[in-house]
Amino acid sequence: MLRGQRTWVFDQRPVIISTGTVGGPFEAEGLLTNDFDLLHGDLWLKQDSYEKAHKVLLEEACQKAMEKAELQKEQIQFLLAGDLINQITPTSFASKTIGAPYLGLFGACSTSMEGLALGAFLVNSKGAKYLLTGASSHNSAVEKQFRYPTEYGGQKPPTAQWTVTGAGAALLSDSGVGPRVTSATIGRVIDMGLSDPFNMGGAMAPAAVDTIEAHLKERNIDPSYYDLIVTGDLGQIGHEVSLDLLNNHGIKIDNNLYQDCGLMIYRQGQPVLAGASGAGCSATVVYGHLLNRMKKGEIKRLLVVATGALLSPLSFLQKETIPCIAHAVSIEYESE
Repeated sequence: MLRGQRTWVFDQRPVIISTGTVGGPFEAEGLLTNDFDLLHGDLWLKQDSYEKAHKVLLEEACQKAMEKAELQKEQIQFLLAGDLINQITPTSFASKTIGAPYLGLFGACSTSMEGLALGAFLVNSKGAKYLLTGASSHNSAVEKQFRYPTEYGGQKPPTAQWTVTGAGAALLSDSGVGPRVTSATIGRVIDMGLSDPFNMGGAMAPAAVDTIEAHLKERNIDPSYYDLIVTGDLGQIGHEVSLDLLNNHGIKIDNNLYQDCGLMIYRQGQPVLAGASGAGCSATVVYGHLLNRMKKGEIKRLLVVATGALLSPLSFLQKETIPCIAHAVSIEYESE
């Protein structure tokens, strides 16, 4: 099952039998509104704090996935999930509601594919029959922690990105009909010395390239094996940087083949500067829009490379640079 040093190839091909995606009011104005299971009209979600609203996002995404699969929470053997808030408290508090044995993950915005990779490993090795994995973020909660409260009205440079208010969850099983997880390449921490929290895309781009290069080499495949290679949330700046780096490394990827979730979710004209970000970005785009396209037959082979900046408010205040990571998961679908 281990291919090379970093890549797992799943011989049992675990199945994504259902997904759940939830978004906020800004996402309701974006390009992918039809791909969300539930959209909220305000950021509070009837809660008295943004962090509590954040918790509800993941609860609802997991509930939608279980409803579609016609499963009860007692049948779920593990929940693997995380977010960006201190000590991943929204996810941990949501796990009380979901009730499944819980493994909390922190990979920043790479958490969606970290969870899917680990979940597929568990299912593939007969460690679980039904497993939930997901990731979430909330614009006002995350911005308050990492930069400034939105009420402050601080100005951002054009390299900054907009944190998605949303959650995406996937229900994995060892059998059933749906897109199958076929392999995963685990990322290494890459730190190129950047320290600007308003340019996450530029900081994360080298990590994405490192993981893509390792995945292609260890699986002995060409980029053209996939119908689409999509990064998590590099945004406009990071996407361009990573494309240049890939070309410099001799990996030729067509613009139509290589895209970014952070450039898919919002409409032209929405004030998102360089694009979208947040742990909920790749989770909602992949588990909603891209898997829907797979089920329509538009995509048969998909490589998702979710990227994460592993800084904290404390490390930023101590003037540390930003270590980054990217995890890649391949998903394939044939109509059955």
